[in-house]
Amino acid sequence: MEQASLFEKSRNEPLASRMRPRKLSEVVGQTHLIGENKLLRRMIESDNISSMIFWGPPGVGKTTLARIIANETKSEFITFSAVTSGIKEIKKVMEDAEKNKRLGIRTIVFVDEIHRFNKAQQDAFLPFVEKGSIILIGATTENPSFEINNALLSRCRVFVLKELSSEDILILLKRAITSEKGFGKEKIDIKEEDLKTIATFSNGDARSALTTLDMIITNAEEEKDGTLKVTEDILEDCLTKKTLLYDKNGEEHYNIISALHKSMRNSDPDAAVYWLARMLEAGEDPIYIARRITRFAAEDIGLADTNALNVAINVYHACHFIGMPECNVHLSEAVIYMSLAPKSNSCDVAYQLASADAKKMLAEPVPLVIRNAPTKLMKNLHYGEGYQYAHDTDAKLTTMDCLPESLLGKTYYHPGVLGNEVRFKQRLEQIKEWKKSHKEKIEGKRKV
Repeated sequence: MEQASLFEKSRNEPLASRMRPRKLSEVVGQTHLIGENKLLRRMIESDNISSMIFWGPPGVGKTTLARIIANETKSEFITFSAVTSGIKEIKKVMEDAEKNKRLGIRTIVFVDEIHRFNKAQQDAFLPFVEKGSIILIGATTENPSFEINNALLSRCRVFVLKELSSEDILILLKRAITSEKGFGKEKIDIKEEDLKTIATFSNGDARSALTTLDMIITNAEEEKDGTLKVTEDILEDCLTKKTLLYDKNGEEHYNIISALHKSMRNSDPDAAVYWLARMLEAGEDPIYIARRITRFAAEDIGLADTNALNVAINVYHACHFIGMPECNVHLSEAVIYMSLAPKSNSCDVAYQLASADAKKMLAEPVPLVIRNAPTKLMKNLHYGEGYQYAHDTDAKLTTMDCLPESLLGKTYYHPGVLGNEVRFKQRLEQIKEWKKSHKEKIEGKRKV
């Protein structure tokens, strides 16, 4: 079981660390996991836990829950940082865990930012998870389906932690003001509206909110009676430039990402780089920007320049590899490329048109000719009957219709007039002309 440090309650310890909940009853939020009769709560209370992954944004309690599990299930608790630990360190801890198991002591290994471990490092845990030598608890801000090896992921239960609400954060801030672990021994004069402001600008991140409160009270004006008074000026000074001008979940966030998107669409690389810099210098997550660029590559460039999506995906991976500040140049390369690339929204328009029909006609049957017929019964029902295999023809084309009968003749894809789509448009016209002429020949033969 994790032992408390002698210095754990030191006033010099960060407020967020001092206020970290020690038991389930102190946790705020995540009621979908640890509320009454919820799965994770039942697992903890029955001391019947298994390896798991906590997936959620920063500051929502992933580490806190892992520590509580160790405390309330009477386990040895070992923390790993994926940033600083390698295979050598993993093997040493696994050896200790094996010894603990022989002594009847269960070991919980908590791996923060487990998505940063490479495949070999993740694989080093696998045999010990399989044998039950350790209970692995990983924490990640990234989708585990993409960032964690399938073999390891299949042996872990994934719990999704949600961003805390402003109301949740406000509860934590008030607790920090009154608790002896926080500022309970001091006289604090701070308006509830100020606490709400801190909660709102924390973007659901409890650690960020408590760190901001700590800074504000540390810089508060001390009055004659010893009261620490928080003024509007102090509040504004301590709420960083990033928070005041670029609330990641607020209106300005969406205004600036919109400005970047529209600058690239308008083929203005100078404006695009400026709005990119505004976001990065304000502390925006480069991965978020890379994702938006990936969307742009398909939505606004599409088939006009099929390399745009390759550039976007490569830049996304580069941001993962090296992070800020080094990945700023990769993002700059991407937004300039997107700005200068020929534009086409034909793929997006095609989907929107098809989507409108799909929503109205969800029950439209798949034409029998293109249905799969793996069984005799299906063949007897004429599934796949008359199917034409395009590769058997010289032109690699057939006259077969693939749309439902009620949608025959519908056109969703309308090629643009720039870049590759000039060639695609010509090809599409040739295909349609071939199909039309060959259908006419077939019809002519039938009439004869």
